Amino acid sequence: MSEQGSRRRQPVAIDGNSLTVERVVRVARESAGVVLADDARGRMSSSRASLDRLLDEGAVIYAVNTGVGDLVSSRIPKKDLRTLQLNLLRSHACGVGEPYPEEVVRAMMLLRANALAKGYSGVRPDVPEALVRMLNARVHPVIPRQGSVGSSGDLAMLAHLGLVIVGEGEADAGSGVEPGGAALKRKGLEPLSLEPKEAISLINGTQAMTALGILAVRDAANLADNAQVAAAMSLDALKGTNTAFDPRVSKVRPHAGQVRVAGNMTALLGGSEIMLSHRHCSKVQDAYTLRCIPQVIGASLGAIWYAEDVVGVEMNSATDNPLFFPDDSSIISAGNFHGQPVALAMDFLGLAVHELGSFSERRVARMVDHKLSGLPAFLTKHGGLSSGMMVPQYVAASLVAEDMVLVHPASATSIPTSANQEDHNSMGTIGAWKARQIIENVTKIVAIEMIASAQAMDFMSAASSACVEEVRAAIRSKVKRLDKDRSMTKDIDAVASMIRSGELAEIAEHACDFQRT
Repeated sequence: MSEQGSRRRQPVAIDGNSLTVERVVRVARESAGVVLADDARGRMSSSRASLDRLLDEGAVIYAVNTGVGDLVSSRIPKKDLRTLQLNLLRSHACGVGEPYPEEVVRAMMLLRANALAKGYSGVRPDVPEALVRMLNARVHPVIPRQGSVGSSGDLAMLAHLGLVIVGEGEADAGSGVEPGGAALKRKGLEPLSLEPKEAISLINGTQAMTALGILAVRDAANLADNAQVAAAMSLDALKGTNTAFDPRVSKVRPHAGQVRVAGNMTALLGGSEIMLSHRHCSKVQDAYTLRCIPQVIGASLGAIWYAEDVVGVEMNSATDNPLFFPDDSSIISAGNFHGQPVALAMDFLGLAVHELGSFSERRVARMVDHKLSGLPAFLTKHGGLSSGMMVPQYVAASLVAEDMVLVHPASATSIPTSANQEDHNSMGTIGAWKARQIIENVTKIVAIEMIASAQAMDFMSAASSACVEEVRAAIRSKVKRLDKDRSMTKDIDAVASMIRSGELAEIAEHACDFQRT
């Protein structure tokens, strides 16, 4: 077994501090095993002991012996403290809509366990251990997608998760949706009885938006790689020049994304016979969607890297309230549950990916327009009798228009809750879901561009670079040349699947000095 393969088989250890995007993706999408680190158990036990001492001393602690939200002034008798835990889960578990996909649920479970493992939440190690056992046994809570305002945590979503831990709610353990207790029993797991503070620690956090955000960041990075490959194909198909990618240009405007993309475009197109064939043509400058590829795709890359930095911090943060600091037995009510950092990053991510799609569609439009491309109209030899690539461009335009609606920032919309006690909310979970939708739409737009550019190059006598030709051959293995009209839905889906898997970007990486994100 290779060293990389061996690492992939190793369980992901959670200690509250060392999760990465790659490890979260392994657990979410590859069902990697999870273990709780020993040092995390020690920290949690110390934090729990600090909480118990404070309770014995009669301290008043939010959501431990008080109500929540605007009910904070209500004091809960000691005999009712465990009942409060169940009531918090039951009352907050009122999400609506379709359930989250399994990969999002798994990421959410992992992130919640990791946040508790930091040792500032006042919970016993039993709580994250319950989540770890469920992950490893593949017991997945059914979590409705809608209902979070992105502050005080993703309360509704995490409450649905928490209910299954105590044997309530609904879950899927591989035999379809069933009561949470039955799902646990099916896998030989026991429900957990929660102690004071443990329910609020389960539901106070940003784990729904962060789970969505981590998966979106990974997919956006992969999509940006494919967008560069597609742009290189289109540039050759439209007989553009690579002079604008001269490294001296980026040296005097050294944004990291621009530098990366300019280098990649040079690598992807190195040795192109098509480019050599028109080196001395009369055209002075290319259109922006060709000439400004490093500046535009590079800016989106910068935004993706920013979003990755944000979720990287968030996934290893303590995000519930109040927090316990065992070194001096202090308790602090604060606002780490507020999703604003993630909310802004997710809105930015959605905008950045939308720009990849908008940019891509304009190149498709140029290729099918014979007045701009010099190619047969709509990339068919039989125009009139055949419509060729006419309507795939319509589809790309439709997806761009849909993304223009989705790209409106969710974080700009704050609606107060809890009788104005919680008077500013981030709506970050909405922004993260929108980013996921935009990524899926743009994946299909880039697929259309790749199909169109492969078709356009079929009309040329010269070949593109060896790198581009390898990518084109891979596309042609799934999508035949369009010699006569056919439904292209399956063709678009096939190339979109190749984009999602990273197959085409990997071909480019191995064929030339293309740097993946």
